[in-house]
Amino acid sequence: MKRLFALLLLLASTTHAEEVLRVYGWKDYIDPQVLEDFRAQTGITVDYQAFTTSDELLAALAAGTDHDLVMPSHFMLEQLIAEGRLAPLDTGRLRHHASLDPWLLSTLTGIPAANRHTVPYLWGSIGLVVNPQQAQAHYSGALPNSWRLLFDPEQAAQLSNCGLGLLDAAEETSSLLLNYRGRRLSASSDRQIVRQLRSLEAVAPLLRTLDNWAFVDELVAGRLCLAMAWSGHAVRAMEGNAQLRYQIPDEGAAIYIDTLAIPTHAAHPELAYRLIDFLIDPPVAVRNARATRFYAPLPSASPIMQAFAAEHPAQVLTAEQRRRSYLLESLTPSQKQILDDAWARVRAARH
Repeated sequence: MKRLFALLLLLASTTHAEEVLRVYGWKDYIDPQVLEDFRAQTGITVDYQAFTTSDELLAALAAGTDHDLVMPSHFMLEQLIAEGRLAPLDTGRLRHHASLDPWLLSTLTGIPAANRHTVPYLWGSIGLVVNPQQAQAHYSGALPNSWRLLFDPEQAAQLSNCGLGLLDAAEETSSLLLNYRGRRLSASSDRQIVRQLRSLEAVAPLLRTLDNWAFVDELVAGRLCLAMAWSGHAVRAMEGNAQLRYQIPDEGAAIYIDTLAIPTHAAHPELAYRLIDFLIDPPVAVRNARATRFYAPLPSASPIMQAFAAEHPAQVLTAEQRRRSYLLESLTPSQKQILDDAWARVRAARH
C-alpha cells in the first residue's frame, strides 16, 4: 500500500511538473520576470518561443504547430480569422478585460471579428529614429521631418554615408511608403503595388541595414544616422545613445496593435486563458511596457498610465501625434502574395 501511495504521489507531481504553456511571441516582447511570477502563482511553466517577422507566425499557424498562445499583429487578424486559425475568446473568463483601453478595442472593431478572437497586448507606432547632428552634417539644407529622407532615392543618397536603416517588414514599410505618397496600400491594385515598390529597389543599395533587430545596436553605436523603427526599438536605441530622437514624420506614421490569441489547435487553452488574464492585469501590463519599451493596452487617462507617462514620456503618443497616425492596413491574401514578391526584389536589390 505504501508503495502504491508513493507511486500515486510521483505521478501527481510529474503531472503538475508537465503543466507547460507554449507561447509564440515577438522577440523580447515580455518581461522574463513576469513569466517567473506567473509560474510562481500558478505552477504553470511558460515555454516562450520567439519570432521576428509576421511571416514566421503565419507559417507556424498554417503548419498547425502546437502553440497554446500567439501574438499576431492586428493586420494579420483578418486573414487568420477567415482561415479559422484562431479560436473565439470568451472574454467573460478574463477578469481584467474591463481594464483595457476602450480606444484600442474600438480601433480593432474595424477588423471583422477581431475583438471576438483577440485582446490587445502591446501596441506602438512606426516612425523615424534620427541622429540630428550626424544627419544634418551630410544633408544639404535644413533637415526635414519627412519620410522622403528614406523613401526618395536622391534624398537618401545624401545620408547613405552616415548610415540608413529600413525595416525588413513588407507590410509596414510598403504601407508607410504609399501613405507618404498619398495612397493606401490596401486600396492599391497589384500593378500599383509593384510599381510603387520599384522605387525602393533604388533605395536598397544605399541601406546599411535591412532587418528588424540588429539596426538597434547600429543606431546605438552611431553607425546609422536615420532609420525606420518600431517605437519600442526606438526607445531602446535612445537609451543607449542620447543623441537619437524618435519622430513622427509630418506625413504621418503607422500604428500597430499586437494581440493575444489562442490558436484553434491549442492543446492547453485553459492555461492560455490564465496567462492572458495575467498579462492584461494593469500592474503587469505596465511592467511589460516598461520592460519592452512599447505602449501598454490601458486607458491613457487612468492613474496608472498617467504615472507611467510621467516616468516614460517617449512611450506615450501625444494627442497631436495620434492625429497624424493611422492604423496599419490589412491585406487580402492576393495582395500579400504580390507584396511579398515585390519585397523579395527589394531585398535582392540591396546586394
